[in-house]
Amino acid sequence: MPSVQSAFTPATNRLALVLVLALLHSHGLGEPPNSESSNAPQITATFSIVAADPESGVCGAAVASKYPAVGEVVPFVRGGVGAFCTQHWHNPDWGQRALDLLEKGKSPEQVFATLLDGDPNREKRQLAIIDMQGRALNRNPTKADPSGIYWAGMTGRYYACQGNTLVGRKVIVAMARAYEDTKGSLADRLMASLVAGDRAGGDHRGRLAAGIRVAKKDVEGCWLELQVDDSDDAVAELAKKYGALKHPAKKHWPSPASADSGRAARLSSHPGARPDFGAPVSAVGQRSDPGGREGRPGEATGRPVVVGGSEGLPFGESRQTP
Repeated sequence: MPSVQSAFTPATNRLALVLVLALLHSHGLGEPPNSESSNAPQITATFSIVAADPESGVCGAAVASKYPAVGEVVPFVRGGVGAFCTQHWHNPDWGQRALDLLEKGKSPEQVFATLLDGDPNREKRQLAIIDMQGRALNRNPTKADPSGIYWAGMTGRYYACQGNTLVGRKVIVAMARAYEDTKGSLADRLMASLVAGDRAGGDHRGRLAAGIRVAKKDVEGCWLELQVDDSDDAVAELAKKYGALKHPAKKHWPSPASADSGRAARLSSHPGARPDFGAPVSAVGQRSDPGGREGRPGEATGRPVVVGGSEGLPFGESRQTP
């Protein structure tokens, strides 16, 4: 006689998960309670990237986490408008609202100011946004919960990457390097960034879910959307799904046969092919446990970087964050 568990497939599990999340949100549990002293906050511990290509009119976001169904509640994209991510004490209701504000002509800074105005949990939020001019901005949770261990964010030319509950700063730096070094479409570069962050350690709790959303001007809804949930290695699985995909958003990506859990990033990125972006990269980070893992921003490139609010340093030199 089959067990009760054998009656459920991954598809039905995923559907049930989405229904539960929707039910929780309908009862006002989609975001944490107003009291910051609550013992049971809704924390979307994750790492993500938002990016835009002003020339092609394509924008997108990619995300991974131990949090279930993260691809449905963190990234939001809209063709001709931009991309937005809400994580760590996330509020999914802010997704469409942020894009509405961008569409009305608000700057990324104005969008954040509007969303956070009067928010009692503002210091718990981690947000990222980019518009179709390529103006990118992220905001980090200065009062992240102890489980956050490490949060950080970086911005560069037409992208922003950020995360919390990470193994260390190397995750965000790896994401930024992969996005800049990868040849191909915006979707290719988003995937490469996500794979690089995952292989650098990613969310220290595990690899349950991942997703990518890409939007294009004059195309209604998501131009490309892929998600993986309830997985032992979500980013690797997402990379294989992307490799098997036939879609105009994809340009250069290894086939499923070669896109194993480690090779996807190496095959999709091309060391030495870094474009001359001509803009500084900035980074901020916070270590919640002084005894946590160490990391270095990366190989020296001679470009300035701001770490933890310190003065500009050559990319490759670092100072330990508090």
